[in-house]
Amino acid sequence: MPAENPSADPVRFAYWVPNVSGGLVTSKIEQRTDWGYEYNRELAVLAENNGFDYALSQVRYMASYGAEFQHESTSFSLALLLATQRLKVIAAVHPGLWHPGVLAKLGATADHLSNGRFAVNVVSGWFKGEFTALGEPWLEHDERYRRSEEFIRALRQIWTEDHTELAGDFYRLRDFSLKPKPLNTVERPHPEIFQGGNSTAARAMAGRVSDWYFSNGKDFDGVVEQLADVRASAAQVGRTAPKFGLNGFLIARDTEAEARETLREIVAHADREAVEGFGAAVKQAGQSAADGKGMWQDSSFEDLVQYNDGFRTGLIGTPEQIAERIVAYKRLGVDLLLLGFLHYHEEVEYFGRRVLPLVRELEAQLPYSEPESAPVHA
Repeated sequence: MPAENPSADPVRFAYWVPNVSGGLVTSKIEQRTDWGYEYNRELAVLAENNGFDYALSQVRYMASYGAEFQHESTSFSLALLLATQRLKVIAAVHPGLWHPGVLAKLGATADHLSNGRFAVNVVSGWFKGEFTALGEPWLEHDERYRRSEEFIRALRQIWTEDHTELAGDFYRLRDFSLKPKPLNTVERPHPEIFQGGNSTAARAMAGRVSDWYFSNGKDFDGVVEQLADVRASAAQVGRTAPKFGLNGFLIARDTEAEARETLREIVAHADREAVEGFGAAVKQAGQSAADGKGMWQDSSFEDLVQYNDGFRTGLIGTPEQIAERIVAYKRLGVDLLLLGFLHYHEEVEYFGRRVLPLVRELEAQLPYSEPESAPVHA
């Protein structure tokens, strides 16, 4: 089922910044990826020169589940912004551990220093241990999303209005004024606000307040379902629906057999203890959703080896197969692919050289007035 009005804009690409140890799969297979700054600085430059528009810095506050070491997301994002010229960097943050006024100040400064390339991803939280270890209360699932919605409303108001007044359930602001404001550019009036989550509460919140909605990895049917819910939520409050970003782990090889063998080896060498520990933590978090439809609820062991269900998106095969599948997602309404890789430097360059040109060729052939149905390789 294609999008009613597929965007004529080219599909955009983001990558997960490997600013935590362990790589993007919880596996003991060799990963020629490093969580340090020098590696990531080189990667950011490589990515912006190979078709990537965005980078998303991950956030972990303490060692857990294969991520023993972590660089903090906002400071790391600023470092990457200063090392690049065009790349937009999205810093992941947790309401409950950040105050919106403090983040608004940091974001305004980062936006000026980067000439309007800072963005934020509001993460409602799945890891109870991080909150309790820091002495902060752990809210039930839907309450976490209610707090995130209030956080986003506060953030946007601080960034766009001269004086902020908010008497909320989670945040209270009294005649708060921020100067300088972030840059107001032709592309956006303030830093873009991204949000993740697959649950009913997450989809409803995205329609009401977010600029972008990030989904865990999904097949075509899953994308159609989520898009319908998010658009319905936006329509109820008279908003334009947020843009849609989809997570995917990309394995592009010269032959499909090579790509499938790489996936098999990743799963075969999975760090079972870490995967099972992560699975228990995230499923506990999602099970508290009011309707039991939280993230990761139907994720298999194999899905959780890529901890955002990235294998499910099916970006595994030859450059031609992957390009076709990417454009099929675009036809459904996906605006951005958020990608992870096994060996970042080599595979980002391969993507830019072998996959991206095919995507652009296929996009140029799209009949936007009469969208086609999804092709094969589903």
